[in-house]
Amino acid sequence: MEQEMVLKKEKSMSTNFKQILAKLTPSIKKDGIMKSLKNTGITLLSILLFLGLWHMGSKALYNKEADYKIEKALTERGEEAAAAERACIESGDSSCQPNTLPSPTQVWASLKSLVADHHVISADKAAFAEKMAATNEKMIAAGKDPIVYTGRASFIDIVLTSIKTVFAGFLLALLIAVPIGIVIGLSPSLRSAFNWFIQIFKPVSPVVWYLLVFMIVKTLYIGDSSDNAFVISFISVGFCAMWATLVNTAMGVASVDKDYINVAKVLKLGTFQKVFKVILPSSLPLIFTGLRITLSVAWMVLIAIELLAQSQGLGLFVWEEFQNGANDSNAKIIVAMFVIGIIGFLLDRLMLAVQNMVSFNKNEMA
Repeated sequence: MEQEMVLKKEKSMSTNFKQILAKLTPSIKKDGIMKSLKNTGITLLSILLFLGLWHMGSKALYNKEADYKIEKALTERGEEAAAAERACIESGDSSCQPNTLPSPTQVWASLKSLVADHHVISADKAAFAEKMAATNEKMIAAGKDPIVYTGRASFIDIVLTSIKTVFAGFLLALLIAVPIGIVIGLSPSLRSAFNWFIQIFKPVSPVVWYLLVFMIVKTLYIGDSSDNAFVISFISVGFCAMWATLVNTAMGVASVDKDYINVAKVLKLGTFQKVFKVILPSSLPLIFTGLRITLSVAWMVLIAIELLAQSQGLGLFVWEEFQNGANDSNAKIIVAMFVIGIIGFLLDRLMLAVQNMVSFNKNEMA
């Protein structure tokens, strides 16, 4: 009898809990939706605020330069010239427009023109490939190099070149820094011996690394007429960016729990087995932190290095537009700035996703 009462009481409590949970579930879902909508609204509001401030700032700078041009015409050539200058500026004629910070609408228009230009160039490439198909087949059959399209690159092609360069540099940094970091991390003596080397070369400017790589590659490629700008660029990027991975790998290996090392000794694991089965899995969080920093640094220094190496990437694009000084050059530079920032963000998210896939220590908040 007593057991039946206990069972009824437990059943009643379970029923009550289910009823309470059923009532709370819609509320929890509603709170989650409201929080998501609130965050989205705040984000959109901040974007609108940014665009508004940008528009007002560009308008103020435009008016300041326009007033200066009109005043200069008045001082140097008289009232008639000043009136003509004012009328030209108000007409929107590109020949007399102030060349200052572009507005959001001008940047958007430049982005659309760059995309349209890409379609035009892609069509030209396709037409060239079709036209030269038969000739290239004969040249390849004769053991000669095919004739390739040598026209100007589109903005999309330039972006892809920069991404290819940064990944090549990142891969080089990984192949150099991770093995050296493991070796240094395993030995306190080696860490002390190489510490001076890391501390001296880690802060070296990308410009200096570029010059060093240029000296070496130029000598290795002496007598070769091929363009080695890509080789110089990705090697320079790799040398500039590898230090965070090197330091973090050494720290990660050195800080592996001693109990894991003792277990490896008990199991009589060989050196390579110990490294790949015990040390590397334990060091992955710090190694990936270093790799994320390396990829970010690689993307940042790439722009300066491409400019110096004259590699057909975003760095050279930005510099050529700045030198060009055309009416839409400033807008194209701002487009490139946004593209650089967005790609940098996506690269960091990519590294975080890879880290969460291979590491047991998930770092969702990074």
